[in-house]
Amino acid sequence: MARRREKKSWSSRKKKLWLVICLIIITSGLYAIFVYLNTRNTGTKFEYTLSDKSFGNPLMGYVPSAEEKTVSEDVHLVYVDITWKELEPKKGHYNWETIEESNQFKRWKKEGKQVVLRFLLDYPGKSSHKDIPNWLGNEISDLGDAYSTSYGKGFSPNYQNKLLRKYYKDAVTAMGQRWGNDDFIAYIELGGLGHWGEWHVHSDAGIRQLPRKEVRKDYIAPFQPAFPKAKILMRRPFDTGLEGDFGIYNDVFGDKSATKTWLKWIQNGGAYDQTQEQAALKAMPKAWEKAPIGGELTSSQSMSTLLGNNLDELTDEAKAAHLTFLGPKVAEDIGDGQAAYKELLKNMGYRLWVSGLTISKGESKVEITLNLENSGVAPLYGDWPVVLYLCNANGKVLQAQQLDCRLSELLPDQTTELKASFAYSKDQNYQVKLGILSPMTQEPSVHFAMKGFEGEVMPKLATIQKDQKGTDK
Repeated sequence: MARRREKKSWSSRKKKLWLVICLIIITSGLYAIFVYLNTRNTGTKFEYTLSDKSFGNPLMGYVPSAEEKTVSEDVHLVYVDITWKELEPKKGHYNWETIEESNQFKRWKKEGKQVVLRFLLDYPGKSSHKDIPNWLGNEISDLGDAYSTSYGKGFSPNYQNKLLRKYYKDAVTAMGQRWGNDDFIAYIELGGLGHWGEWHVHSDAGIRQLPRKEVRKDYIAPFQPAFPKAKILMRRPFDTGLEGDFGIYNDVFGDKSATKTWLKWIQNGGAYDQTQEQAALKAMPKAWEKAPIGGELTSSQSMSTLLGNNLDELTDEAKAAHLTFLGPKVAEDIGDGQAAYKELLKNMGYRLWVSGLTISKGESKVEITLNLENSGVAPLYGDWPVVLYLCNANGKVLQAQQLDCRLSELLPDQTTELKASFAYSKDQNYQVKLGILSPMTQEPSVHFAMKGFEGEVMPKLATIQKDQKGTDK
């Protein structure tokens, strides 16, 4: 009986022993898997600091005249205005070479700069003149109205005339065939109507009023098919009746009263005082999300006033408008070491930066995740390729991967998470770099708003060390 109990006890202890051994084996196996996975996928995190420095970038900033011989390093856009008379001095014969030479098209293309274009029919000056071709007078009897006003002297065309509108469309189509097939013309400020192309006339001087909606449309619509790659801006938020996203420009930034009225038009819509149409302007408070807001500084105040006592007011206007560019009247150095110039620039356009980056190393692949943020006042109006590069220790690109990112949709104060995966070897050191490519040059062209990286368009964000026990830097 005792032997039987002893045998049973030994059998019980044996079962418990095997159970303990099995538990140890299972636990050890799970721990080994845990260690293996964590060794293979060690996440190394990097954080970056938002810069408060001012710098220029493509598709935004100051826009001096394209005729300038020297421009500031921050300039990426130049302004070109062309009168119809300059463009087409003879019917069907266009003055391409002269216009391109005087506006230095070859130089700006080589430098990767882009153009803000305005096509004009009426530019007031000191002497009597026409800004539409003389040959139009041979075909149109009632061509328009000569004027002499406080604005200057000039000639306001008869915008209602059907033949004038037909030839205007022909001229716009010809410009599109010449200049509309690439990204060189970035933005178009519609300038077909009114003095300086600003969609108003001095009606008290006996000039007939501007046309109403149905005719006005003929001075807008031709640009859309002619320049499919350009963003188009209107002087006011007109109800065009046309499809497409339009930006808006204001040629009197710094004029508090006029800019306040302009911002109200954008917010609420309203009447068009030039035609007495009560609902000609429509509310477009989110227009800036799809197309740029531009314009230039007012000429009614001195530069020292605009950038001195009124600087805070001016930067508030830029923020409220979600301003992307200013020109051809741009800010200047007022003897403050360009402090005001830089402060205003800092409140224009986009400011893209990488706030964080994580590297996870596997057996033969490395996974990289980064957070790209926009701390500006507007998006970058173009879905330019965002590319992450895996480089060797000397910075030579070994692999490049375009990230899934639509920059045009990255609005202010928004973040997008981007991921990439590269094949790699544990036995090599690597650098991780980032670039945003210009479609004109196919080169990295955008400066990032991170401390220490402001001057770079292809910053080295991290290194990956071959020694797994080491630390990524």
